Amino acid sequence: MKNLTTPLGLFGLAYLLFGIAMNILMFVDKMWPTYIFFISMGIGILFLLFNKLTKRLPNYRLWQTAIGILPVTILFVQMEIWNIIHPTETVEINQTQIESNYQNGDIIFQTSKSSQSLAIQMATNSKYSHMGIIYENDGQFFVYEAVQPVKLTPLKEWINRGENGHYVIKRLKNADQILTSSTITKMKQIGEQFKGKPYDIYFEWSDDKIYCSELVWKIYKQATGVEIGQLEQLSDFDLTNEIVQIKMKERYGDNIPMNEKVISPATMYDSEKLITIEEK
Repeated sequence: MKNLTTPLGLFGLAYLLFGIAMNILMFVDKMWPTYIFFISMGIGILFLLFNKLTKRLPNYRLWQTAIGILPVTILFVQMEIWNIIHPTETVEINQTQIESNYQNGDIIFQTSKSSQSLAIQMATNSKYSHMGIIYENDGQFFVYEAVQPVKLTPLKEWINRGENGHYVIKRLKNADQILTSSTITKMKQIGEQFKGKPYDIYFEWSDDKIYCSELVWKIYKQATGVEIGQLEQLSDFDLTNEIVQIKMKERYGDNIPMNEKVISPATMYDSEKLITIEEK
């Protein structure tokens, strides 16, 4: 234990703990790529192995400290270079920009920044990978969405979380006839049964866990009888892309449930039952 109190030993433990934390975050599908876990764990193990060896150096604590912060320094420099070469535009949406013509029950789409977003886009041949239902409470707009967990998110926060603040809002063509005040109340009541439930990274059709398009589809189906978008199976998606295959391998291993019933943001976005209200 005494050997671990040296700078390199402490750095090694820190990198191991960071790797474990990344593994937990990846399990709940946060925005961390898989390689960060392996790099961090590898650095941690390497530092612990070389801890005794570097203690033979004069002023070893200074050398160990320099070695310990080297990976962080390299990562920071790489991130700065990446930001210079590939600048990301951040679009802030003010509350005053929220249009008064939004209605309860409108469906909003965006391109998520989550680690699985690109795989969803590739598999469904669609730009959009996340969606939710807009509700108005006390003059404020919110999005009911399935993330981790299912929750109500302020519309401004939801929009700013997406890629470049871009979003599309759609509405049922005959919303004025179907989405009455009593129907909206029923939609909210049905949605309550999913509130707080974890995000379903396996895209199963059960109600134990739930993903974004499944949440919207089921609320509309149960409250209005309207099916928005065509139900599919995993086998209907384009699974040939390497990014998709890697994500599927991480999730299912060799047992991919090809016959699992699914509903994607893409097929709901393309539904002829919806009209576009706004795109920004």
